[in-house]
Amino acid sequence: MTLDPVHVDGIANLASYLAKRVDDREHTDLARRVWEEFLEPLYGPDGDVVLDVLGEKRLQAVEIDDVALADAPFETVHGLDSGTINPTTFKNGLVLDLAQAAMAAVPSDLDLHRCRSIVATAHSNDATAALDEPWRKLDDGYCRWRVVQSPRVSRYAEGVVHALSLYLAESTHALEHAEEVEDLLVLDGPLYPKELLNWRDRDEELGELAREAKPQSVVENYVRLVESFVRRDVPLVGFVKNPSAKHVVRTVREREMEAPWTDDTAFFTRLLERRDAPGHGNEGRRTRDLTFTNWFRSRGGSDRALSTDGDAYGIDRELDAELYEVTFFVVYDPRTDVLYRAEAPYAFTRKEETRRALATQILRDVAAQRGPPEAVEKADELARISAHEKAALRRKLEDEFESDAVRRYDDVRWGPDE
Repeated sequence: MTLDPVHVDGIANLASYLAKRVDDREHTDLARRVWEEFLEPLYGPDGDVVLDVLGEKRLQAVEIDDVALADAPFETVHGLDSGTINPTTFKNGLVLDLAQAAMAAVPSDLDLHRCRSIVATAHSNDATAALDEPWRKLDDGYCRWRVVQSPRVSRYAEGVVHALSLYLAESTHALEHAEEVEDLLVLDGPLYPKELLNWRDRDEELGELAREAKPQSVVENYVRLVESFVRRDVPLVGFVKNPSAKHVVRTVREREMEAPWTDDTAFFTRLLERRDAPGHGNEGRRTRDLTFTNWFRSRGGSDRALSTDGDAYGIDRELDAELYEVTFFVVYDPRTDVLYRAEAPYAFTRKEETRRALATQILRDVAAQRGPPEAVEKADELARISAHEKAALRRKLEDEFESDAVRRYDDVRWGPDE
């Protein structure tokens, strides 16, 4: 025990001091005002449309028990995810991350579940190193792997190898098995690789890196994936468990309107949460219904790159530009106090019938699973690399490289068991 009662009392006094100066009781009314006055559409300060409404702008609710038992609009659902060992720096100068991607099916398809795409991205400051390798197969052809050399950077090496491994494994696995999806594919995460799309706006060095062939080829994979599903008229959705977009609240502030929320998730949560009485936590919160919004078309933040206003990273688009645009709706689960965001290309959501079917499928799955859709959870289980597996893989890499990984105090303090 590191806190004595006097310390606990002091923290309580601190909290009381802050509570008197940070009053969020009016935030619900403020969220309603933003909803009613700013989002149809939401214009940026330069007059560009940042967010536009698809269909009718509505806040909606559906009883959890009813929607959980509703008929599924899609007979089969596939999920896709990618997991990594996390970036690792070795004493020989290599910085490496390794990702494996897997696709799951509901109902189950064991042969598909066995398939893996494994990508290792390595960064080296040795100008003579040639690390790129083509795809190779193992496990009787069910698994394929390759090594990719990261573009050289002076900073951000760990972030670069992580993003390239994660998104390259995911996108290539999706393309490899796209034809096996007959009804619906749900990506575990956003529709497009937001981390890569944000490089151009984050830092000058990352902005230069974003123009190189390898990052562009990864983004192109997602563009081709959308085209593949549009040609076959099979919907594609990204299910974002932890949405972090800020372009709604940022744009509202730029319009000189108060927006006290940290990000769009906080704004939509405040808008969709319903209470019988004031309070915090579960006290007074209605938990019978899932609440959700209509679909929106998004052209702000990283979504701009694939909008009609963006250049798609310089990638040639085979379809009309508007068909690639990110559309989304958000759903709030009061049982867990969590907000999710579902994204789909405008190619599918321009049709009201498809919007309704996709929303019903997502709502049904969230209600039944008390969390992400079953196909996403199964894909996550298949792709996840456990802490012990990560430690074993790092030891294997150390043996092969004949070089130890660089250890930091937190590695000693927490270790793989944590």
